[in-house]
Amino acid sequence: MTQLGKTLGLSALLASLALATPVFAESPSTTRTLDEWLLFYPAPYPAGTWDPPGLGQEDIWFQADDGTRLHGWLFASEKPRATVLYLHGNAGNLSHRAHLLARLRDQLNISIFIPDYRGYGRSMGTPTVSGALSDARAARRVLAQKQGVKEAEVVLMGRSLGGAIAVQLAAELNPPGLVLESTFSSLRAVAAEHYAFLSWVVAEEKLNSEAAIARYHGPLLQSHGNADRIIPLPLGEALFAAASEPKQFVLIPGGDHNTPQPTHYYQLLDKFLPQKQ
Repeated sequence: MTQLGKTLGLSALLASLALATPVFAESPSTTRTLDEWLLFYPAPYPAGTWDPPGLGQEDIWFQADDGTRLHGWLFASEKPRATVLYLHGNAGNLSHRAHLLARLRDQLNISIFIPDYRGYGRSMGTPTVSGALSDARAARRVLAQKQGVKEAEVVLMGRSLGGAIAVQLAAELNPPGLVLESTFSSLRAVAAEHYAFLSWVVAEEKLNSEAAIARYHGPLLQSHGNADRIIPLPLGEALFAAASEPKQFVLIPGGDHNTPQPTHYYQLLDKFLPQKQ
């Protein structure tokens, strides 16, 4: 469900969705449910490339509300036009996205922060849906503090699973922009697409982006490939239909789930982002 999603077999994804056991609590769960064992594919440190030359990233250590120690990389621009929180998908860790983040900083003149969810990279803890949501909220908070902006001024950008997390954060505190790549309307919808006779066991409210995005009132830029075999295009279209205006949908012709974004997409992203905070 990410650019590294080839490491996640389709059968495992379907099983995770079909057997989902929801956990919703005020504090993040420290125990992975069966679906979360199959949904999250973290690459803990030292897997990855942790000293990429010439990218100029800054190590940021911070804590979630439950005290879990987390890690992220900040790619800061000297005079950024926008501050962006980038939420990655379910496989690998932030080091696998380093060159993309440096490219976005340099080409778009933005400061962009990528955190690792608990259990990924150098972040401590056990990956769970509630934990990932808590981690993303903490990341937005520390990014705003670091950049000297309000949390409501942080643009949210998420790919695949990260897109679903970004939607939840956008519904809680309207950002000046929401950017979604190859994400879904809900986990239950994905289960219904691939494993219909067991989709009923997926809790309707678990990462229900279609419901959450209706509570976001701000600009949306969403992209999806029309050959996506993991998150089929209609699920992305359903999410887009539930969103308020202003919104723009970018179809990636021939794009599968892990196909890199084309050049024209980044041109549209450049126009979409705020010119200044």
